[in-house]
Amino acid sequence: MSPLPTRRAEAQTPPTEDLDWRGLITAIEEEFPRFRIVAKRGNTLSHAIDRALRLLTFGGQQRYISHYHTVLGYTLYVPDSWEDTEAVDRAILLCHERVHLRQRRRLGFLSMAFLYLIPLFPLGLAYGRARLEWEAYAETLAATARYRGIAAARSPQLRDQIVRRFTGPDYAWMWPFPNQVNSWYDEVLIGLDESS
Repeated sequence: MSPLPTRRAEAQTPPTEDLDWRGLITAIEEEFPRFRIVAKRGNTLSHAIDRALRLLTFGGQQRYISHYHTVLGYTLYVPDSWEDTEAVDRAILLCHERVHLRQRRRLGFLSMAFLYLIPLFPLGLAYGRARLEWEAYAETLAATARYRGIAAARSPQLRDQIVRRFTGPDYAWMWPFPNQVNSWYDEVLIGLDESS
């Protein structure tokens, strides 16, 4: 599950690769022939998940339908804003969600669901979910550096946004240890510096 990216104030670096988000969708479809994109609006499952998340997070997660992209099985469920999302932001989101598709293939549906959903109680100690999301958000940072430049990946606003996802209600306080999440973020940035 990943939300829409927020605008960053710093100067944008032109993409270092030819950006073709439709080509990325084609590549994902070749890797995952059952992949499809479905709008959350009007989707019964998405609305049921939205209601459950509102309850589980005591009203803290209220943007599941309007802001978050979610892979379930081989389907990417998207908010209404998907059609208006800039190409570079679509590409970054697709890179993140592709990680979840690969996790699902590697782990299988039941193992992935178990790791992602359990434990829900106590809230705030969902290590399996945090591990899955660390892998996906590492790709978000790599894709951000690739398409927007390393300065965008280093943006304090992006860091704050991602740290809040781990420590706040968006993912049900899956890992409420900001120092540890910030250390992970630093390690990912070091890896990006070393690979460039």
